[in-house]
Amino acid sequence: MKRVLSLLLAAVMILSLAACGQTQDQGSASEPYKAALLLNGTLGDKSFFDSAHEGLVKLKEELGEDVFDFKVEQMGATAADEPKWAPTLFDYCETGEYDVIIIGTWQMIEALEEAAQQFPDQKFIFFDETFDFSKGEFNNIYNVLYKQNEVSFLVGAAAAMMTVDERLPMVDPETKSIGFLGGMENPIINDFLVGYIQGAKHVLPDVKVAIGYVGNFYDSAAGKDIALVQYQSGGVDVGYNVAGAAGLGQIEAAADAKRYAFGVDSDQAALLPEQADYIPTSALKNVGNSLIRAIKLDLEGKLAYGTAESLGFAEGGVNLVKDEHYEKMLPEDIRARIDELEQEIIDGKIVVDTALGKTQEEIDAIKASVQ
Repeated sequence: MKRVLSLLLAAVMILSLAACGQTQDQGSASEPYKAALLLNGTLGDKSFFDSAHEGLVKLKEELGEDVFDFKVEQMGATAADEPKWAPTLFDYCETGEYDVIIIGTWQMIEALEEAAQQFPDQKFIFFDETFDFSKGEFNNIYNVLYKQNEVSFLVGAAAAMMTVDERLPMVDPETKSIGFLGGMENPIINDFLVGYIQGAKHVLPDVKVAIGYVGNFYDSAAGKDIALVQYQSGGVDVGYNVAGAAGLGQIEAAADAKRYAFGVDSDQAALLPEQADYIPTSALKNVGNSLIRAIKLDLEGKLAYGTAESLGFAEGGVNLVKDEHYEKMLPEDIRARIDELEQEIIDGKIVVDTALGKTQEEIDAIKASVQ
């Protein structure tokens, strides 16, 4: 009898534990999908990182925090901040708390490689730099890239048309000179540059392009100094900043010199109303939209981990801001030409060149063609 009672008690205990386990599983299933956005920089750049953050904010508002939630970690962008980037990434991996960890830029590649191998069950979204999947098994990484060369082609074409347009109050039609300010010289920034030069030469074959690099993506004072030299000594009357927070210095320089500066990554004319009269429009790399798209696919179990995607005009990965401000800043015939060029890119009639895969010698030759 005692043996029977013992067996019954044991059976009850097993059933109870199974029920508890089932309750815990259902509870975990009801937890929201959680993302961690790790920025090797800070918010407030009015550019690239703000776009990523705003995309996640928008997704949370759309889905509700019971379905999707996220945390953003601002790791800083200076040389003093850099040593903590990799440890911070590993700390987030070790928690096991996040369905996906989102990071970007070429500066995080080595840390991501190591983290992805040490934490094979942790999923990652890596944006705005090519990840080399040939180095190993990285089936936990989704790599999203943007065809910044396509949208930069339009900026270059617009800048070249502007620099010879006598109707515009802040240009000298005789100079035929436009500017480019990059953060650091790397394949992505040079991809902007290659598209910009190609677009400019497409409409103005003898255009000149003054090219400068800040050396980082945070020093706006240095960016301003470089841009001022371009405007005041180089004859540049239309510039293009592709330097994150450092690029804000070019917009300040444009305002001081009474010249023009195209924005990048976010609608900088809207974000900087006091300087909007110097910003014709902005080239958007839709980081936020790409993250919304990726996470929605992941929620459906359809995100293609272990692969890379490159999003251009056709996929909504990039675009030029075309609003009332843009219409006010640029004459109708220039805007019409820009629309035509965009459609020709989408239709494949214009194939925009890319810096990706080019040697430094090839990049230098492209630069030399507009000096």
